Amino acid sequence: MSRRHSGCSCSRRDFLARGLYGIGIGAGLPLVLSRTSAALAAEALQGTSVEKHPERILVVIELSGGNDGLNTVVPYSDPAYYRARPKLGIAERDVIKASGGFGFHPSMVGFERLYKDGTLAVVHGCGYDHPSLSHFSSMGFWHTGVPNGGETLGWIGRLADARYTPSTRNVIVDVGTSQSLAVRSGRHSPLVFDDPARFRREGNDEEKRVLAGLSHPVTTSNATLEFLKSTAENATDSSDFVRQTTAAYQTSVDYGQGGGLGGNLRRVAALIAAGMATRLYYVTYQGNSFDTHVQQADLHSRLLMYTADAVRGFIEDLRRIGHADEVAVMIFTEFGRRVEENGSLGTDHGTATPMFVIGKGVKGGFYGTPPSLTDLDDGNLKMTTDFRRVYATAIREWLGCDQTEAILKGRFEPLGMFV
Repeated sequence: MSRRHSGCSCSRRDFLARGLYGIGIGAGLPLVLSRTSAALAAEALQGTSVEKHPERILVVIELSGGNDGLNTVVPYSDPAYYRARPKLGIAERDVIKASGGFGFHPSMVGFERLYKDGTLAVVHGCGYDHPSLSHFSSMGFWHTGVPNGGETLGWIGRLADARYTPSTRNVIVDVGTSQSLAVRSGRHSPLVFDDPARFRREGNDEEKRVLAGLSHPVTTSNATLEFLKSTAENATDSSDFVRQTTAAYQTSVDYGQGGGLGGNLRRVAALIAAGMATRLYYVTYQGNSFDTHVQQADLHSRLLMYTADAVRGFIEDLRRIGHADEVAVMIFTEFGRRVEENGSLGTDHGTATPMFVIGKGVKGGFYGTPPSLTDLDDGNLKMTTDFRRVYATAIREWLGCDQTEAILKGRFEPLGMFV
């Protein structure tokens, strides 16, 4: 790439070495720099699944920090729970009763509504073999879907690569302060933003000049450069669209307090209502909010209330705009907490934890085997459901993609969760 073609002051070597940063130009981009646009399209068309449910949307919500699953889905009928948590245990009289001796934290009124509507599924004991208690490592394993495997692409990114052609713009939207590894793709550039009002190109001055040069309508015979120019132009167009759409969106639905998650889900609803082509949304509850080592009770109660109210509001808003049939929501965290409370009225890093799947097409209820509270692994719950079974359920049953084994790098049986 010469300076004359690009209209920027950096060399091709500098450009490739530094990487291209900006809206819609994600961390997966360097993986495709050596391919032409035509090659990308050809690769995508080979082996792509038969189009099943092409209109369906998956929204993945990340609860960062390691949510305490035992105080979220409370095993109130098990005396071992109260022995391990004499101060932090949720009193049986306060639990929102559900089924089989389990119920929800009393602040999760939003989940109570969804559960009674039959649209909320709880999957017990999700985790993986040889679990890590490190936030960074464990989250990376959930992001890639390949624990201890050194995978460089995210599971959502690989899903997009297998399921959607590269010519489909904005298949992935990542609502967060930075791009998640989960959406890193070989063929799709995720659209990444936090506050749409400040939605702009990121990077230093030189990187911004690269983007500006690529956005100029200059014709070139270089197929790779044309691909990059198209991506940059899409970034500019998409940023304008997101800003205008989210600013103009009005709804009477209450997403609850807390701002962050509710506001981001409201933005997702706005984009869905506007007919955006996105099929995979990734939304992060920012920061290590759920890392509740000290004085857990009040903070955790608020976090769970914000989460449950925001998700309930989102589902209600989807019904209002006529898109409830098209959307399913998955909620996860990188690990649970230890069974016993600690001396600081909190809980320390643990292992297995529940996952949640919500939507009109979901067969609500409880799935999987609850972990024992007495048969432990060094004080931690033993995983009873590999979390990739939940991923496989969303990929195959909801999105109709039959390449789960290739996407997840292994065979994982779906849970039969969708109608």
